[in-house]
Amino acid sequence: MRYPSAGRGRPGVAAAFLVASLMAALGAGATVPAVAAGAAVHSGGSAAPGPVGWTGTWAASPQQARPADLTGPGDPTVTGFDDQTVREIVHTSIGGTALRIHLSNAFSQQVLTVGAVTVGAEGTGADLATPPVTVTFGGGQGIRIPAGGNAVSDPVRMRVSPLSNLAVSIFLPGVTGPTTNHDLAEQVNYLSVPGDHASDPDGQAFTQQAFSWFYLSAVDVRPLTAAAGAVIALGDSITDGYQSTASANGRWPDVLAARLESSGRAMGVLNEGISGNRVLGDSVCFGTSALSRLGADVLGQAGARTVILLEGINDIGFPLEPDAGCTAPNTAVTARQIIAGYRQIIARAHGRGLRVIGATLTPIEGSGYWSVSTEQERLAVNAWIRSSHAFDGVIDFDQAVRDPADPHRLLAAYDSGDHLHPNDAGYHAMAEAIDLSLLR
Repeated sequence: MRYPSAGRGRPGVAAAFLVASLMAALGAGATVPAVAAGAAVHSGGSAAPGPVGWTGTWAASPQQARPADLTGPGDPTVTGFDDQTVREIVHTSIGGTALRIHLSNAFSQQVLTVGAVTVGAEGTGADLATPPVTVTFGGGQGIRIPAGGNAVSDPVRMRVSPLSNLAVSIFLPGVTGPTTNHDLAEQVNYLSVPGDHASDPDGQAFTQQAFSWFYLSAVDVRPLTAAAGAVIALGDSITDGYQSTASANGRWPDVLAARLESSGRAMGVLNEGISGNRVLGDSVCFGTSALSRLGADVLGQAGARTVILLEGINDIGFPLEPDAGCTAPNTAVTARQIIAGYRQIIARAHGRGLRVIGATLTPIEGSGYWSVSTEQERLAVNAWIRSSHAFDGVIDFDQAVRDPADPHRLLAAYDSGDHLHPNDAGYHAMAEAIDLSLLR
């Protein structure tokens, strides 16, 4: 799905739209071990080995920083940091008695030096509600993560509540260069004045806001109760939550997590959506393809059990966008090619023992993606999802949010205004349309 290239909170940046070139599905590159002695690391997109019972409670797919000429001045994902602390707010799905933090330098071009990391419960703004707890890596407070690398922290003993906000603070003492980030957070995060402010309980030093997550890719917990593993939502901006209210956790995966918690059958729910992402095409602006990132973003998640796949509308609508900047080249993709991509995702996930639930593509009429031919492709993809029996189950998001009087359009009450992305009510309706028994 398309969204302003600046994201929220980056004034003066011109809007950009979809993904760039359609390329063959390429891996994001193997990772290499982190430099700190004894630090837990992983490579090739597989999760770091850990004690039985670790389950993901939050995640965000890492992306490379956009080229500088495709973003605005002062964009921290591109300018990076120098002697600065970032305080990042994440919303848990399940609770636990301990946690561990995943950091990613997967798309950076140089070693990342991390001076200190802490975690605490979010208070008001950048203030903490609880004293910050030091996070260590191989027993040390800092770590050096090589370009292309990832690191997993030591276990941190602290009680984590389900459906709560954690504040993870990362001190970056050196010049980072362009960051590994998750561009569209739909969450206010905080940047400090110079210095190590990771252990500051108050937010006075955090004078800037940002709407991306930086280097932080996942948080795992030891579940409070016998959790049934994690659900991974693999998708594009409709999964990423574009047009939902910032810092309100109104994305459909967030609402799904709340439903599971209230049902008494809590599961981790991990949002691996990237705005502008596609099944088949990599992009310098909107992440590597779903096929490319499946290993790192899905198969490597702690406690992964079920995948909900909602992706393909960018593949369909891309050829109608300008053949320039983030959207160049705009190669056409057919329903048959998208379905072949789905089959690859299903086969690879099944090979790792995961179930895959297919979700139908939501309406697009009235948006820049709509034409007679793109609507035919969308309907063909949806017909296959519903009837092929290739998935382990189906969620009909299309039916959940379309206008019964005009099923090619989003229901007005669910339309954010661009006729492509749902609003908060639409995302809530999507989550309510999920039969929870499919996930168990």
